[in-house]
Amino acid sequence: MLDFLPILVATGAVVGFMAALLGVGGGFILVPVMYWVMTGAGVPEDMALRTAFGTSLLVIVPTVLSSTYRHHKAHAVVWRVALVLGICGAVGALLGSTLAASLPSAALKVGFGVFILVISVRMVVGIRSEGKPCDPMPEPRTISLIVLGSIMGVIAGLTGLGGGALMVPALVLLFHFPMGRAVATSSAAIIFTAPGGIIGYVVNGLDVAGRLPYSVGYVNLAIGLSLMALSIPMAQLGARAAHAIDARKLRLLFVVLMVYVGLNMTGLLEMLGL
Repeated sequence: MLDFLPILVATGAVVGFMAALLGVGGGFILVPVMYWVMTGAGVPEDMALRTAFGTSLLVIVPTVLSSTYRHHKAHAVVWRVALVLGICGAVGALLGSTLAASLPSAALKVGFGVFILVISVRMVVGIRSEGKPCDPMPEPRTISLIVLGSIMGVIAGLTGLGGGALMVPALVLLFHFPMGRAVATSSAAIIFTAPGGIIGYVVNGLDVAGRLPYSVGYVNLAIGLSLMALSIPMAQLGARAAHAIDARKLRLLFVVLMVYVGLNMTGLLEMLGL
């Protein structure tokens, strides 16, 4: 696994920047890279995928803490929304990670890819003009946030994502958030959501045979620390960039990355010979 250390450290740097820039945890990059690295090192697919999911959530926490600090200083986080989404998301993530521990890895892998593709298509369909990050807006109803947070949490637990891939487009398309404020609020919510999934992957993986060295359940500390090495400082740069880049370009970049990862994880790129 040491042969892949430079790849993991570089991936962490990219994830830190992109996670803060796009308001996601970065799991849609972390999960496939870790999965490909572990299977390339001979780890069985079932173990590789679940370890990728659990470790992704571990890496996400300090990364979004770093980026949220920068977003908060820019007064872009809507904390009432972030807290409701995040707390409900934590409960959902615990449930989702428990389900993931018993589902077939093939179903989890394809489900991960399909989810990414569905959200990316919805983002393309919903493109419209954007306001500034701190423009006033109607506040979403609490019940709507509870429903969204719970659904987001279950998906986060099932896929190893922080939930931003669902939260950002939902805040923009359903609640009319400017993209910059959606990114900031999503980052803050993930701080609370991700630990619920981490607990689930730790508890459900404790007695499983064949775990990688330095693993606590399905969470691998060695891989996680390698990814965190540069993800935290790079998150500061990404958060600054999020408030300087045109919102339409930001959304298009989000879509392009999600489509690529979704096609890869569903196996469609391989089928097409790409």
